[in-house]
Amino acid sequence: MKKVIGMILCGMILISCQENETTSEFTGNESTYALQPGSQYNTSGTVTIKERRDGTSTLLVTLSGTSGNNKLPLHLHLGDLATPGADVAALLNPVDSKTGMSETILTQLADETIISYADLIQLEACVKVHLSDTGPERDIILAGGNIGLSVAKAISSGRIGVEACKSE
Repeated sequence: MKKVIGMILCGMILISCQENETTSEFTGNESTYALQPGSQYNTSGTVTIKERRDGTSTLLVTLSGTSGNNKLPLHLHLGDLATPGADVAALLNPVDSKTGMSETILTQLADETIISYADLIQLEACVKVHLSDTGPERDIILAGGNIGLSVAKAISSGRIGVEACKSE
């Protein structure tokens, strides 16, 4: 009888341990890029791109120097930071100015091209945080940074300027 009770208790412990284990939605592959101030505002931070188990990406943006209750537009642009009139490759979830945070699961670009983590870190692109979605403040870049192949290109060309985005 004691053996049966012992086996039942061991089984319950094993089951409870298995239920408490969580499986991460990420593979462990990630790339982090710096975001530099893009204007007179003292805003900087990082964008971390994490590979999800399904091969897509989660982009985590963390900014310092933001405040208030605004939603700051965040875009993935083709080309590096110094590319004038860079096309928007994807609209990302806005940065909450109160927390300085944004999180976006990216599965496809604006033109509906499917994009994996591996594709994204090989893309010649940049991320820009805008002051507003509309009006003259739309072209004010609070912070931005090159990602993927644009990082190496910017280093080799020596360009670190931040250009305004393509206005529609």
